[in-house]
Amino acid sequence: MNDRSKVTYLPQACSNGLAFIVGEGKNQKIKYKASDRSEKYSDPEELVRAEFWAELIYRYNYDPKRIGFEIVVPRRTPNDWADLVIYKDDELKQPYAVIECKKDGISDAEFAQAIEQACGNRASLGAPFSGVVSGSTRRFFDFSKQKPQERQKNIIADLPARYGKPPEYRFYKGLTGQDLSAIPRDELRTVIRKCHQTLWEGGKRSPIAAFGEFSKIIFVKIRDEKNAQRKKGEPYAFQRRTEEAAEELAQRVHALYEVEQKREPGVFKGRIDVDHPVLAQVVEHLESISLSQTDLDTKGVAFEEFMGGFFKGDFGQYFTPRELIAFAVEMMKPQRDEFVLDPACGSGGFLLHALEYIRREAERRYPNWKTDADQREQYREYWHEFARSNLFGLEVNDELARVAKMNMIIHDDGHSNIVENDALDFLKNLKEKNRKLKFDFFDLVLTNPPFGSVIKRTEKADGYIEQYELRHYLGKSTTGTEPDEEVQSESDAKRGEKAVKQRSSVKTEILFLERVCNFLKPGTGRVAIVLPDGILTNSSLQGVRDWILERFQILAVVGLPQFAFQHYDAGVKASIVFLRKLSVDEQSNGDDPIFMALASNIGYDATGRKTFDVVVEKEESGVKKVEIHRCDLFDYRVYYEWSITDPKKPDWSERHREVVANTGIAGQYHAFQKDPNPFFV
Repeated sequence: MNDRSKVTYLPQACSNGLAFIVGEGKNQKIKYKASDRSEKYSDPEELVRAEFWAELIYRYNYDPKRIGFEIVVPRRTPNDWADLVIYKDDELKQPYAVIECKKDGISDAEFAQAIEQACGNRASLGAPFSGVVSGSTRRFFDFSKQKPQERQKNIIADLPARYGKPPEYRFYKGLTGQDLSAIPRDELRTVIRKCHQTLWEGGKRSPIAAFGEFSKIIFVKIRDEKNAQRKKGEPYAFQRRTEEAAEELAQRVHALYEVEQKREPGVFKGRIDVDHPVLAQVVEHLESISLSQTDLDTKGVAFEEFMGGFFKGDFGQYFTPRELIAFAVEMMKPQRDEFVLDPACGSGGFLLHALEYIRREAERRYPNWKTDADQREQYREYWHEFARSNLFGLEVNDELARVAKMNMIIHDDGHSNIVENDALDFLKNLKEKNRKLKFDFFDLVLTNPPFGSVIKRTEKADGYIEQYELRHYLGKSTTGTEPDEEVQSESDAKRGEKAVKQRSSVKTEILFLERVCNFLKPGTGRVAIVLPDGILTNSSLQGVRDWILERFQILAVVGLPQFAFQHYDAGVKASIVFLRKLSVDEQSNGDDPIFMALASNIGYDATGRKTFDVVVEKEESGVKKVEIHRCDLFDYRVYYEWSITDPKKPDWSERHREVVANTGIAGQYHAFQKDPNPFFV
C-alpha cells in the first residue's frame, strides 16, 4: 500500500516491548508492560482499546506509564470502570482524559450510550477531556469551559497531543499521521454498514432511499479528497471541526455539495435530504478514511458484497448476480475503444464488470505500474479514459440511478454517462439527456432488462408503443380481442403475423429487444441479454423470433437453471442470449452454427449459497492464499489475505477475484469461435 495507507501503532508497541500478544484463538491475550496488565485479546473491544492505547503513545505522545486501564470510577454504579484514563502526573492522581472503547460497528444508539458513559466517568474522575472510540468512528469532548451535561458545543476535532490545545481539525493533507488513510476491505465494509444504518434511521427511510442519500454524501467526500486546490498542510473540509455544532457541519457539507452540483448538474438531483445530526454522524463515520486512496479491488469487493445483500428481497428485481454478469462480460470481451451500454443498468453491475475487464487488461499491458511512474500513468489512462468516456447506462428508477452513479464514482468515475430515464422513451428525449445516446452507435450492450410487466398504450404518451415495429410481429386472436401474448392464436403467431396495427399493450422485454437493436452499430454491434425462456420457446412468440433472425446473427444461447434469480425473489426461467446486429444489406444465414450450452452449476444455489468447486492453488499460512473456484460458467481465481479484524474468528479475507481466461462454458465458446462447428455443451 502507499504512504497514505492506514497506520496501525500496535505492531510498533509490540516491537518496542511495550506490549506482548500471547496464545491463540479464544485464549489469546495481550500484556501491557507499563501498566502490568493482561487482557483477553480475543475480545473485539480489546482490539480497539489496544490499538488506540498504542496510538496514544506514538501519535499523541503520551507516556505509557501515565495511561491507566479499567480505572474504578467513584460515585458511579458499583463495578463501573473507565476503559482508559490518561493522567497528568506520574503518581496517577490527576486524570486528564477518560476514554471509552467499543468494538467497531456498534449502532448509533450504542455509540450515544457510550458517550454518556464516557462523559459520566469523566465527571466523576474530574478530567477535562473525554471521548469514545469505535473503530474509525470517534468523538471527543472538552469540558474545561463547559457544563457537565454539554454534548455539542464542546465537541473537539481530536484529543490534544501531549496535554496541548485541541486542534482545530484532525486531518490535514500530506502531514504524516494526520492525513487520510486507505483501509482494508473488512473495515470499509463496516464503515459502509454504519453509514447506511445511520441514514436508514430505524426505518424512517427505505433502504434504497438511504442508499441514495449515502451516494450524495460519498460524492462530496471523494470530491473533497481530490480537491486539487488544497495545498499540503491544509485541512480537509469533509470533517468535524473543533466546537462545530452539527448544524454548522451540515451547512458546510451542503455548501460543498452545491458547488459540485453546479459543476456537474446532471450527477445528482435535489439537496442532501438528511437531518443535521444524522449528517454529522455520517461524516464522523467517513472522515478518517481515504476512499480515493483505497485501491479499487478493496472498494469493489466491499461495495459489491454490501450491495449483494442490500438488493436481495424487496429490491431483488434490480440486481443481477455477480456470476452471471462476469460470465456475460467474459463471453463478449469488451475492448478499450468500444462504447458499452446497459439500458437497464440498475446499480451498474454490468458496467463495472466491463470496467474491471479493461482494468485487468491494463495490468497485463503495464505489469510494473505499481513501481514505475511512467507505467503507472499509462496504466491509469488506459482504463480511466474508458470509464470516463465509453461506459453508458440508462436507469428509469432515479434512486437506483443514483446508486449506479455512486458505484461509478467509487470506482474512479464514469458517473456522468449514467442517465436517469426510461430506455424505451422517445429517442429525442434520450438525446436531450446525453447526446451520445443515439441509434447505431454502441459497440456492445450488456443488459438484464425487466421482464414480466406489460406496457399499456393508455399509460404512455401518444406514439410511445407505435415507435416499435416489433408490435407488428405479435399475433392477434381471430376473435378480434387481444389476449396476453402467451395465449394468442398459435396459427397467426407461427406465420409471424404482421397485421397487428393498433396493439394496446406489449411486454417490456420485447420492446427492450428492439431498443437494444436500435442502439447497436450495424454489422459489428454485439449484445449479451438475459431473456425469459418464453421468448425462445413459446409458439405464441414465433413472430418475435422471426424478427430477431431478420436483424441478428445468433452467436450463442446459454440456458440458466430455474433458480438463477430465485434468491433475488425472481423465479423466471431464463437464458443469456448473445447476438450480433446484421448490417443493412446483410441477411441471416440459417445454416450459421450457434453455440448452445446449458449451465447447471452457476456458482450458487436457490438460497444464494456458493456452490463452486474450490481448489487451493497456493497458500502462505497466516499471510495470503489463492484459490480456484470452478463452476460451469468459468473459473475464478480468488486472492485472500489473513484478517484478524475479529479476533474471535480470524479468517481469510477476500482481496479480489478475477475470471480465469478460457475456462468453463466461456472458454468453450471462445474455442467454438475459432472452429464454429455446431455442438451442445
